[in-house]
Amino acid sequence: MIVNGFPATAAYSLHGPPNAANSNGNARRRFVAKFPRSSASAKRTLFSHLASCRSASDSSSSWSSLVPPSRSRMENSVSISDHHLPTVMITNDDGIDAPGLRSLVRVLVSSRRFHVLVCAPDSEKSAVSHSITWRHPISAQRVEIDGATAYGVSGTPADCTSLGISGALFPSVPDLVALCLSSPASKLTLRRMLLMILFRLSDSFLVVSGINMGSNCGYHIVYSGTVAGAREAFFNDIPSISVSYDWVGGKSSVEDFTLAAEACIPIITGILAEVKSKKYPSGCFLNVDLPTNVTQHKGYKLTRQSRSIYRMGWKQVTSTTQGGKMLSTMTMDTDGKMQAEADTKDDASQGNLVFKREVRGAQIVEDDTDHKYLKDGYITVTPLSALSPADVGCHTYFKDWLPSVVDHTSPSAL
Repeated sequence: MIVNGFPATAAYSLHGPPNAANSNGNARRRFVAKFPRSSASAKRTLFSHLASCRSASDSSSSWSSLVPPSRSRMENSVSISDHHLPTVMITNDDGIDAPGLRSLVRVLVSSRRFHVLVCAPDSEKSAVSHSITWRHPISAQRVEIDGATAYGVSGTPADCTSLGISGALFPSVPDLVALCLSSPASKLTLRRMLLMILFRLSDSFLVVSGINMGSNCGYHIVYSGTVAGAREAFFNDIPSISVSYDWVGGKSSVEDFTLAAEACIPIITGILAEVKSKKYPSGCFLNVDLPTNVTQHKGYKLTRQSRSIYRMGWKQVTSTTQGGKMLSTMTMDTDGKMQAEADTKDDASQGNLVFKREVRGAQIVEDDTDHKYLKDGYITVTPLSALSPADVGCHTYFKDWLPSVVDHTSPSAL
């Protein structure tokens, strides 16, 4: 089956702006293009189609004609000439103003080797896991970060990645494609659809989530919004890594984030090289943790996820400020500045019971895993996926157990 000139094998879709109408006054329709994501023949077909679009237009048409005027003005901080570089899109869960993210952006931009995009939460979203915004729209506000096109988004890390890779927020494509897409205004919907297709077909695109303040090892990977930012890209077949720095109060400083970012450059460039040569595996994404003393790290170690976890409890308090603020590092900050950030509304004064989490200990098990090597001073690199299979022993047990329950269990057995 052919849809708009493309072989139908894998679907990508794009909607026009809400309530918008085309040149004939009709509401915009939903366009769906289906084709193999990395197929060379599909790309040839696509570029042929783009060339035909260009032939019907003025070759001097500008890139700004591809997007609404407000969008083109916001995109002008990054030259189209930057698009020959591999693209790195950054998100996190500590928020767009977090020092870890800002340090990572500075290091990538200063290297002059990457086209940098940022789509990150507009406020802290630590430990939100892979939650998404479903019931209401989210907003994106331009944030000025030197050398990057950046937006603060009123959503979760997973929302930010999803929006950033959708093509709706960043309709960025290489120079040649931008010229080919200089077609008449009446073909705007088609051009927007093709922008998204090309964005998804990019040979050199990577999502980096981080740098998180605090490690993400073991079971804490499940809670992590940082890891979720990378996992969302993985769900959409886009290479990604999550990056966390093992921040320790009293030892670490903001400058350590810059050192951590520099230590990640070999991994980032290595992945992009593999992606370009089409050798990068599609069945996983990487979780990278950097040790507290990153300047004296012992090297890069390929590891596996452990079962380490901080045991949490609850404590009843008399006010929302009592006991300080739980940080993403699983420690409490009782600094007055942190306390001042507490909500002005005090639930306890309203007659409600108020509880706060507290750390009650740590369960650290297994050698030769991410947590053990991180504490030993290594930069750990852990391949992750999204499936959650149980241990083989559990599957074997329930294979025999389930038929016996269904066939033989009686009320007297309870």
